[in-house]
Amino acid sequence: MTHDHDLVLRPTQAQIDAALNPPAGRNGGDLVVETLAGLGATTVFGLPGQHALGMFDALRRSDLRYIGLRVENNAGFAADAYGRITGEAAPLLLSTGPGALTSLAALQEAAAASAPVLAISSQVPTAGLGGGRHGYLHELPDQAASFRGVVKSVHTVRTQSQIPSALEAAWKSALTAPHGPVWVEIPQDVLLAETSVPVVTGGDAFPEELAPRPELTAVAAHLLSHAERPAIIAGGGVVRADASGKLRQLAETLQAPVVATPGGKGAFPWTHPLSLQSWIEDRHTTDFLEDADVLLVVGSGLGELSSNYHTFKPRGRVIQIEADLGKLESNHPALGIHADARLALQALLETVTERTDPTASERVRAVLAKVADRIAAQELTLEQDVLASVRQALPADSPSFWDMTILAYWAWSAFDAKGPNNMHTAQGAGGLGYGFPAALGAAAADPTRPVLAVSGDGGALYSIAELATARQYDLPVTWLIVDDGGYGILREYMTDAFGEATATELTRPDYVALAESFGVPGVRTTPETLEADLAKALQTPGPSVVVLPAVLRMFAPTHLAT
Repeated sequence: MTHDHDLVLRPTQAQIDAALNPPAGRNGGDLVVETLAGLGATTVFGLPGQHALGMFDALRRSDLRYIGLRVENNAGFAADAYGRITGEAAPLLLSTGPGALTSLAALQEAAAASAPVLAISSQVPTAGLGGGRHGYLHELPDQAASFRGVVKSVHTVRTQSQIPSALEAAWKSALTAPHGPVWVEIPQDVLLAETSVPVVTGGDAFPEELAPRPELTAVAAHLLSHAERPAIIAGGGVVRADASGKLRQLAETLQAPVVATPGGKGAFPWTHPLSLQSWIEDRHTTDFLEDADVLLVVGSGLGELSSNYHTFKPRGRVIQIEADLGKLESNHPALGIHADARLALQALLETVTERTDPTASERVRAVLAKVADRIAAQELTLEQDVLASVRQALPADSPSFWDMTILAYWAWSAFDAKGPNNMHTAQGAGGLGYGFPAALGAAAADPTRPVLAVSGDGGALYSIAELATARQYDLPVTWLIVDDGGYGILREYMTDAFGEATATELTRPDYVALAESFGVPGVRTTPETLEADLAKALQTPGPSVVVLPAVLRMFAPTHLAT
C-alpha cells in the first residue's frame, strides 16, 4: 500500500536542467533567502553586520521585503508581532556576537508569548568554531549556548548544502504548537562563498498538528458535562490557535463563565453574559474560580499573573489543555491534556452534553459588580477615563501593542480588546521597550489598518530610534507615550515597600519635538483631549506620536491580603 507521504514527484526535464546549471553569482546567502521564499516567507526583519553581509546582499536578488530596524532587540520585537498577527514564522536576520546577543530579550518575550520567530544569525568563519580563542571579531566560545535556554530549538549549519534543510526544520519547529522562536546560525564564509547548490524551489512548510489523546478528552467531557459549577480560564493558547469561536461554543454549551488571562485578551467576547472579562488579578474573580467544581484551563500555564500571583488555590477538579508540555501541571495538579487548543476544544465539543444553568450569567454579573465597586472605592477616575478614551479612539479591528507601563497594567484587566489577536503586551517576559517596535512589525504585516503602541516615557527611551524606521517605511503606527517623568510602576512599588523611591526619576526629552525631528508629527495632549487627539492621529496616514503628560496610579492589589 502506498501512502501519500511516500509519493515523490518526478522532476521535469526543465527542473533537472535548471538544477544542473544553477545561475552564476549565487552564494550561501542566496540559499538562505531562496529557502525562506520557498517556505512562504514574504517579509524579513533585521539589522546587517559584517559577518551577515552574505545574507543581506542576497536580499537584493530576491523578492523578499526587508524591514530594517535600528536595534537588534527592536527588530526581534517587530518580528514577534509580525508572527503574532500573521501566524507565520517571521525571519529575523542578525549578525554575530553583539548583534546576536542584543536580540535575546526579544526572543525571550517571543518564547513566553509563543510567537513564531525564525532568528538566523551569522557566525565567525568555520575555522574559528569549536571553542578556541582565535581572535575573530565578535567571536564567542559557544554562541548558540546563549540561546539554548531561551528559544525552542537551535540549528547549526556548517556547509552550504545544510542550509535548506536546517531552515526548513527550524521553520517547522517555530510553527509547531506551541509556537515560539528558533535559532539558526551560519558561518560567515559559508554565507559568502559562491555556491553550486541548485536553486531552492520549495519546502515543506506544514508542521505536524498536536492532537489531544482521545481517552483524556473523553474524561474531560464527562467531568464538564456533569459539573454543577463549571468555569473556564482562557489563555493565550486560545488566541494563538485561532480557537476563540470554539471556546465560545463550548462555554455556551456548558453555560460556563469564562475569564481571560492577560495573554488571552479577546479570546472571549467582553460583553457576553458569561464573560468575567479579564479581571484575573482581582480576589473576587479568584474566589469565583476557586469555587468551581470543574475548572477548564485552556492555553494557560496558570503562571504568576494568571493565578493572581500564585494565591489561586482551586478546590475543584482542574482540566488543563496546554500545548507546552513543560507548563502542563507545572503549578496545579490537573487532568493534563497536551494538545493544541483548537483541536482539544473541537474534541470536547464533539463529546460534551449540553448543560442548563439559569444562574450562570447572574453569578457573572455579581462578580463584575463587586469588582466595579472595589475599583470605584479607590478614586481612580483619571485612570479609568484615560483607558476609556484610548478604547473610544482606537478602531475596533485595530491591533494595539502595550509596553510594561501602568496604563498597560490597567489594560490587562480593564481593556476590551474587541476580538482575538487585537491586544498584545510584553507581559510574557516583562521587558521594557516592546510596544513601539512590535507595533511596527504589526503594521508591516497589515498596513491597511492603523496600529496603536502604548509606552511610558521610560519604555519609550528604549525604542526611540525606531521613529526613524517608522518614517523610512511610512508605517501607520500611532505611538501614545504616557509621560510621568520616570519609571512609574517602579516608583509605586518602591514607595509602597520602602517609603520612598530610588533610581526611578528620569530626565527626558521633549517627545513632540523629538518626533518631529524624525519627520514624524507629534502632539501634546491632555486627559480631556486625549480621545480626539488620538483618534485624529490614528486616522492620519503614516506614523505619529501623541504625548500625554500624566501620573497614573495602579488599583490596589488583592493578592497581598490573602
